Order: sequence, then C-alpha cells, then structure tokens
Amino acid sequence: MTAVLSPDRNHVREDGSPARLAIDTIRTLAMDAVQNANSGHPGTPMALAPLAHTLWTQYLRYDPDAPDWPNRDRFVLSCGHASMLLYAVLHLAEVKEIDADGNKTGKPAISLDDIKNFRQLSSKTPGHPEYRHTTGVETTTGPLGQGCGNSVGMAIASRWLGATFNRDGFTLFDNDVYVFCSDGDLMEGVASEAASLAGHLKLSNLCWVYDANEITIEGGTSLAFDEDVGKRFEAYGWKVIHVDDAEDIASFAEALDRFKATDDRPTMIIVRSVIGIGFPTRAGTHKAHSDAPGEDEIRGAKESYGWPEDAQFRVPEEAKQEFSGAVSGRGKPLREEWEKTFARYRETFPDLAKALDAMRQGKLPAGWDADLPTFDTDPKGIASREASGKVLNAIAPKAPWLVGGSADLAPSNKTDIKDAPSLEASTPGGRNMHFGVREHAMGSIANGMALTYLRSYTGTFLVFLDYMRPPVRLAALMELPVIFVFTHDSIGVGEDGPTHQPIEQLAILRATPGLDTIRPGDANETTVAWKVALTHTHEPTALILSRQAIPTLDRTKYAPASGLEKGGYVLGDCEGEPEVILIGTGSELPMVVQAHEQLTSEGVRSRVVSLPSWYLYEKQDEAYRDSVLPPNVRARVAVEAAGSLGWDRYVGPVGGTITMSTFGASAPAAKLAAQFGFGVEHVVKLAREVMEKAKKEKAR
Repeated sequence: MTAVLSPDRNHVREDGSPARLAIDTIRTLAMDAVQNANSGHPGTPMALAPLAHTLWTQYLRYDPDAPDWPNRDRFVLSCGHASMLLYAVLHLAEVKEIDADGNKTGKPAISLDDIKNFRQLSSKTPGHPEYRHTTGVETTTGPLGQGCGNSVGMAIASRWLGATFNRDGFTLFDNDVYVFCSDGDLMEGVASEAASLAGHLKLSNLCWVYDANEITIEGGTSLAFDEDVGKRFEAYGWKVIHVDDAEDIASFAEALDRFKATDDRPTMIIVRSVIGIGFPTRAGTHKAHSDAPGEDEIRGAKESYGWPEDAQFRVPEEAKQEFSGAVSGRGKPLREEWEKTFARYRETFPDLAKALDAMRQGKLPAGWDADLPTFDTDPKGIASREASGKVLNAIAPKAPWLVGGSADLAPSNKTDIKDAPSLEASTPGGRNMHFGVREHAMGSIANGMALTYLRSYTGTFLVFLDYMRPPVRLAALMELPVIFVFTHDSIGVGEDGPTHQPIEQLAILRATPGLDTIRPGDANETTVAWKVALTHTHEPTALILSRQAIPTLDRTKYAPASGLEKGGYVLGDCEGEPEVILIGTGSELPMVVQAHEQLTSEGVRSRVVSLPSWYLYEKQDEAYRDSVLPPNVRARVAVEAAGSLGWDRYVGPVGGTITMSTFGASAPAAKLAAQFGFGVEHVVKLAREVMEKAKKEKAR
C-alpha cells in the first residue's frame, strides 16, 4: 500500500460556494454531534464528506420525497461507525420520514434536533445506522463487512427484478448500489467472500468506494494489513479505479463515470483520504477515528475550513438548498417518470404489476400454500431435510420470488428448486443460488436480497452456523423474514464426528431475540414449519432439520401437526391429570412418543408435548401455556440431542433432561444414540425417577 496522505497538506478552504458550504456542513455537523455526545467517530465523516456530496448531488438516483421508490439507487454505509456522515447527508437532502407502511409522517427523516441527540436514548440517530429505525437507512451496519455483503445481495436482487419484470419499453429496474467501506471492512472475511461472488456474477450495478485512510483504532494499518487491495479485487474480477485524494472531486466524479460505463463487472474505487482532515493534531492519526475530539481540535478544524470557529450545529440555508435541490432535482423527475411507466405497465401486464405490489408489501401470492404436502404415517419415515425439500418444491411454483440456495451443500440440504435455473451472471433471473463455500457471505447476501423485496433463504449444516452467526443476528435485528435452513442437526450426523455434530448451536439460536428457531419432529411438522416461516413478515426463521430419517407420526392417533403454529402443543395425552409430561423436539420426538406409549401401557398417566419452537410458544398467553404444561405437574422430562441450556424453564427444578453435555463422536448414528442415552428405556427410567421425586416433594 502507498504512503498515507500528509495530514498537514493544504486542503480546499471555504470559498463561499454552496457546494463547499455543504461539504463543510457535513464535516462540522459530524464533529459537533460527536463532541456533544462525548462519543462517536468524527474522523471518517470529515474525510469522506466531499465524496458523499459528489455521489449524492451528481449521481445518486434518489427522491427525498419518496425514499422507498423501488428503482432508487441504494447507498450503503458499510463503515457504520461513520454514521454521522449518513445522518448529515439525510438531513441536507431533506429526506422525508415514512412509516412502516410507506406513508409520510410529515417529519424529516433527520432533523437538526435529531443530530443534536446523536447516540441518545430513543433518538433517530443511534451510534450505528439501523434499518427500520431511521428513514433513509437501507441496512443496519456497524459490524464491519456486513454492509459490503448486504450490498451484493441488493445488487443480485436488483438484477433479478430487472430480469423478471422489465419488458420492452418498460424498464422498471436498472438501479445501482453504492457502498462506502473502510480498511476494517476489507479486513473482514465476509467482505472478501461477498466480493468474490460479486465478481463471479459480474454485478456491474455494484460500486464499492474504499476509503483507504490506513488508520484503525490501534494505529496505522501497517501494523497488520499491507496487501495490495486493488490487485486482490482485480483477481476477483472487479474493475479497480484509483483516486489519489478524496479532496479531488473531479477525479472522483470521473471514477464514477467509469463505473457507470462499465457493464461487465463490479467496480472498486480506491480513494486516499486523511481521517479527521483539518484537526490540528489528530488529523491522519488513530486519535481521529473515535471519541470526542475536544474543543481545541474542533476550533482548529473549523478555522482550517474557513468556518466560524464558535458556531455549533450550523447549517447554512444555501448549503441545504444546494444539496437537497441537486438530489431532488435529479431524483424526483426520475421517480415521477418511473411511476408513469409503472402505470402503463399495470395496464399492459396486470399480473406482473400485481406481483410487484405484493413483493413491496412483503406478501406472497394468494394460494401459495394451497398444495402443501401431507405425509402418511410411516414407522421408517423420512429425514426432515428430505421433507423440507419436498415442501419447498411444493411452494416454489406458487411463490416465484422465493429465491435462495446453499453454501455448496444443496444436495444435502435439499434446498434446490427443481426445474428452476441457477442464478448466474448469464441468468440473473434464476432462483437457485450457488453461494460456494461462503457461509458468512451467504447470510449477509440473503439479508441484502430480503432488503430488496425477495424472500430469500439459505442452506448449510447447523454446525456451520458458527461461520454465519453475524448475519443471522442482524436479520433478527432488522426484522427480515429470511429463512435459514440448517440440516444435519445433531449427533445423528454419525460418522462425520464431533466437528460436524452441533451441540451448542440450538441454544445460540434460541437466545437470539426475534429469531424463530423451529425444530420439527416429523415430516408433517416440517410442512407446518415452512408455512409458519413464510407467514412471518418481520422475523427470520431458522429451520433445524435432521440428516437421518424420522418416523412420521400417526396423526389419526396423535394431535395434528398444525399445533406447531403455537410453538408447542399436547401431542398425546391421558385421562385426567398427567403424572408425568414428556417433552421432545426434532428427531427425538418419536422416541419420546414411544416412551409415552410404554408408560401408558404400564398404567402411568403420561402426556407427550411437542415443543419445536420456543419462540412461538412464549408468544402464547399464559392460559394456553399452562394448558400444555400445567404448573402443578412437576414431573417432566425433556429429550433433545443438543445442549441442555434453556430447558430448565420447561422442566423446572424437579424435572430432568436427556441432552448433550459433551461433544459427540465418530460412529454410526445408532451407536451414538445408545452411547449418549437417547433411547426409549432411558426416557422411561428418567420419567419414573422424576415422578418419584415429585411425589416426595409433594409429601413434604
């Protein structure tokens, strides 16, 4: 990497032009907000202000009056710590706030008071940008690299929309995706994974602007990062353009022109900048990265800009007029023309227009669940991953914007949509994604696709959740209805051994707020699990599926699988109050049913409960939950081939669990089940032990 730009070089001073006023307004708002909050990251917004101004006022197709216009260009601030850059831009652009239904609230997306409340409780300007929280924020960023990954999903989805809906004389989708990213973003593996796939797919509608300021929290990037990023991206198949100085607006504009003219690959623009430009002592150092700079540094920076040194949160009216006028002056006519085109499109292609309406509303077509499969009773049964593939392929023809794939495990995950094309560079409207062995990017890309109207899903082994935990968490934080298919869910994996046998992963998923984790106990529960997942509009779902066959329960004898819709339900019962309750999920549920049948035959009043989704079960009212797990029935046993963490809330102090407390081993699945205590006799034995314990407690 080349030497960092000198922080004490001359930079463009205030010349009274509206453009320069707007640039310096962004810079001074950032430093004032961080100082006022005594927290934040001022240096990068200061450095990138000229780039943001150029992009937004000269290139970005965006109408501040309609921030949800479908064909708008997307702007992603992957370096989310620089959030004040985005908040200042949204304020200057005079973006209008809209509610969850797309209705204007009559308020600005970001007011000056919001900026003054930067990083404060309940403000619209949190420390890192949050989707759904602030109008104009296209995705939640902060964990570095995630915005980069999301942007690839957005670009994929935009091309998919164009391939699916555009017709001769009717161009509905041709938008671009712009990303500002940092040294830290490009150190993270997820950005590399996503960039590799973007190059493979030749996403010419994607432009990353890399702020190469060579500063991180610990100091210069030379401490740990000295590769030639440009050559790396050329190897990925990207066009790479260098801009030697972030203050050189003309060169940056020329680079953007070159991006716009490129139609066969994504573009990376590498821009040299000085972090905290203008600070007397902190510019170009790690001290400009984060924390309040102090009054002396702020006064010095403002003086270097030719800005009133004592002015705080100053927004010259001409700066706002210049910025918002340029953005809306270009974006509004484009949006209005798009709406006219769409009105004609609706008359010519009413079914396609109706489909696009549904996508924008987060809905699926009417009747999408009309042909969901049911499975006959079968003692041998099928693996829930096999059932999942059958359900997916029953839904797919009726839900054409259900698009996804696997991290090179589709034959095992059963995530392929039969007779549908792959999504490749030459077939951007395909439905089967090939993410390669890139679990982290897969999750992040799926989130970006969901942010752009698609119902995305992913597939991998449950143990590899560890490679993609961040985007799963962010899907929950953003309330994105992504479906994460995780197969090979227990020691039932067998011979592949403990490296591939998940133990703690279920507890991790269940601990994630807003994530519906469902572990169906037979094929019919798997059908209902998919139905529930696709009914969700603001929750992601983790479908936890077996490698091995699971008996298909006799639903004429036991309760219907639709009980899964409440998270947990009484599957089999007794006359009167039960003496013991057996609880199971997933591949262990049929075993629990057999134990229930044996206890019943021995005269024990037994109840068996299927509890595939703790998330849904906890949403039910207390009366329902008490009807399933009566508080006065203290003898309870839970059986699950995963860690025990969390089961205490359902079995209580008297109950017991048959769960995993160690890693697994390499052996055939049946031998592993016996080794770790997953057998009917063990369940019956523990049931009798907790019954006796409950009797003793009651007798006290």
